[in-house]
Amino acid sequence: MPLNDYGVLAARAIERRREGDSVPTPHYQIHLRDDSGVDYRVAVNVKSQQTPSDLLYLVDADFRHPLTQLLPEAGSGWTREPSQPGTASLDFIRGNLFDPALMRTLPPDLPGADNDLEDLIDHYVQRAIDEPAACIYAFGQRWPTEQLSDKALGFGARSGVHDIHMNQGNSGQWVADDGVWQDGGLLIRLPSENRWVAVFLAFQSQSWHTDDGTGHALAPVRPITPGQEQVRIVAAVPNPATSAPATVTLLNASPAPVNLQGWRLGDQHMNLLPLPEEQLQPGETLRISAEQDGFRLGADGGAITLLDPSNFKVHGVAYTKRPANSAGSSITF
Repeated sequence: MPLNDYGVLAARAIERRREGDSVPTPHYQIHLRDDSGVDYRVAVNVKSQQTPSDLLYLVDADFRHPLTQLLPEAGSGWTREPSQPGTASLDFIRGNLFDPALMRTLPPDLPGADNDLEDLIDHYVQRAIDEPAACIYAFGQRWPTEQLSDKALGFGARSGVHDIHMNQGNSGQWVADDGVWQDGGLLIRLPSENRWVAVFLAFQSQSWHTDDGTGHALAPVRPITPGQEQVRIVAAVPNPATSAPATVTLLNASPAPVNLQGWRLGDQHMNLLPLPEEQLQPGETLRISAEQDGFRLGADGGAITLLDPSNFKVHGVAYTKRPANSAGSSITF
């Protein structure tokens, strides 16, 4: 079954602690406190119990995504989120938060500076600790108070959040945790620099092609390598200047024709739009009206996903509201 209590914790960073090799499955521990004075412990996995043990990671030091407009107030504490599109819930595959093919691996803890996963996370968490107005948003599963022991860490927390990683496409005993729109992660808001930092983690044993209902693995495949997509989304006009509809433009980047029969586009709420049943020649583009069958592009930000006939995600993009998104302007990806 999916995670029991999924949501996001919005709180201020107080201190942090590295476990290193002191335990078999080390975590990077963060002490957070919300604006009402409640303390929490956030446990971030830095090593897998399955082989290979090194985690996949991606850090976006200037994260821009419409998700940030849906988050609860900074410092507001725990908010339970529904595991569905169009909310503040995370989904690494369907949410177009980042390109999974850009993830890399790092060992959890090594001698020296700036050479392991704990060093990487520590760099940004320490930045949040140093800025009192900064807020960390920790996505994952909440521990019930009666199940949390904080004696070893001494944070004084009576509640906390864990599963700060991808929570679908699992194998072995962790298949029971599978679900869609319930992935974990860290978002750090740095007001002094007017930017967001995002930290996303996954296990190498997880699949990147999962069932839309259960989140179970459909195939043990890696994401498509950037630049190797058959067809990709290259532009959109979400806010047309006239009564003309919003549009999405596709490009056939492959050396062969692609039959678009059965292909679909999904919007931020995963409303699906079938593509015209035609051949798209190599190097050719196709502009599609984006206001059909319930499919809509948000002028204030949105996401667009391209699915092939087997429901495999081929490409995905996201955009936020910016001055350049004025009426009639094209957004290029």
